[in-house]
Amino acid sequence: MSESFLFASGKGGVGKSVLAANLAVLLARSGSRVVLIDADLGLRAQDLMLGLENDIVYDLLDVVEGVCPLEQALLPVPSLARLLLLPAAQFARVKDLDPRALKKILARLRRDADFIFVDCPAGLERGLRNVLNAGASLTPVLVVTPDDLCIRDAERVSALLQDKKLPQARVLVNRLQPDLVHAGLMYSAQTVAQVLDLPLLGEVPEDQAFCLALLRHRYAVDYVCEAEKALTRIVARLRGEDRPFPSYGRRRTPFLRRHRFAKPREVKRYS
Repeated sequence: MSESFLFASGKGGVGKSVLAANLAVLLARSGSRVVLIDADLGLRAQDLMLGLENDIVYDLLDVVEGVCPLEQALLPVPSLARLLLLPAAQFARVKDLDPRALKKILARLRRDADFIFVDCPAGLERGLRNVLNAGASLTPVLVVTPDDLCIRDAERVSALLQDKKLPQARVLVNRLQPDLVHAGLMYSAQTVAQVLDLPLLGEVPEDQAFCLALLRHRYAVDYVCEAEKALTRIVARLRGEDRPFPSYGRRRTPFLRRHRFAKPREVKRYS
């Protein structure tokens, strides 16, 4: 039976799409069949992060409107045969997405996929609500950065998720800076989860690997770094495994360890 997750955030710029893409890559590399749906109509991003920007012929809206069958719009990711992307329409409005049609697409994908990720538009507007109206069985993953502004916006999204009767959301804290947490200047991931009154799925530290990956059109999980380790633990939890949470910020990171991970090292990976 497939597992379906909805990636949401209270505001843009928190790394939601980047995390969804890298988690999907890790799951596919471990042997799972994964479909990543880019539901952010008009602002698609997943095609660029997965190296498919020149391969798109049909998109999510084409499937919704019956222009092409679902299978024709799904794009396999190079070197990752088990990862498929259903891209968003780049020139469309959120009101064009019919929740009933999206619900049928999700039902068809569940027959073959082990995991379905839906990358939603940020915020509370109609784009997110269309996806919520289509996916009563989607488990929300609420991506949050550890600051008051993002947490407040996340509280609003959490309330909306509860109103839609979705499964309980899980919190994914991104861009955590352990030294600031240790100094008492930044919330810990556990504190963020407690404020939102939601279970913690994982915490990802601030890492240059994400910036390098975007600049080089690579994946952050192609680098030996703290972010890759954090994402690997999150993937294990998505599979139902019990993985302990790290001690980011509970004690100061030793100088040599900070220096070691200052420049991520790219590694060769083969699928």
